[in-house]
Amino acid sequence: MTAPDQYASVRYLVDDVPAAVDFYTTHLGFTLNFSAAPAFADVVRGPLRLLLSGPASSGARATPADAAGAGRNRIHLVVDDLDAEITRLRSEGVTFLSDVVSGPGGSQILLTDPAGNLIEVFQPAPRPAPARP
Repeated sequence: MTAPDQYASVRYLVDDVPAAVDFYTTHLGFTLNFSAAPAFADVVRGPLRLLLSGPASSGARATPADAAGAGRNRIHLVVDDLDAEITRLRSEGVTFLSDVVSGPGGSQILLTDPAGNLIEVFQPAPRPAPARP
């Protein structure tokens, strides 16, 4: 079990570790924690440690071929102002896979990193104030 003071880690398989590091640190507010490029690097944002494993990394080599493709799983990054983030990211040349989708929990938009891994940028819906007795 992960201790509360440790990161939650997610591994993404990427084709180009330096390009992935550049994407996450330039556009999404991650900081570089460690690099053994071109095989591996990890970047951090808050409590999330994203493990970026290139083709030569042990993490990529251990993945069965039929499980190696990007799926519908994604990291979920919470922002205060989705419209402002979309405007900022578009101005930086980032493209999106979807339009904004809104529901009872909030609004989201999807994009991918250079290797095609999904990223959800999400703004929670305002929560009503609790009723007072």
